[in-house]
Amino acid sequence: QVRLVEHGGGSVEAGGSLTLSCAASRDTSNSLSMAWFRQAPGKEREGVASIFTGGDSTHSSDSVRGRFTISRDSAKNTVTLQMNSLTPEDTAMYYCAADPKPSYGGSWWLDPQEYTSWGQGTQVTVSA
Repeated sequence: QVRLVEHGGGSVEAGGSLTLSCAASRDTSNSLSMAWFRQAPGKEREGVASIFTGGDSTHSSDSVRGRFTISRDSAKNTVTLQMNSLTPEDTAMYYCAADPKPSYGGSWWLDPQEYTSWGQGTQVTVSA
């Protein structure tokens, strides 16, 4: 499994921006996709954005589309999540994930059950 380390979390006021980065311990080109998930206290982990390593096509959840952007630097083995127009509802622990093992043919790329490698998470707190 690849080791993933997230950076960039912190506290920001509503309307502000944060950039999260995820550094992988090895080349991730063999990982079908990489993704960001988040989990707020008392809630299930939810997919935020994913990027396919072949072609760099991306997907985002409805709750962040238009505000968050995922990108990848294959030379540095990093994945970045640019978060703009943050709201208190974005407060959560954010996790980077890789090495999915899709078990079904639908929209698996934002399903946390399909990923096998995880970072330790970075906290994002947005105040009103």
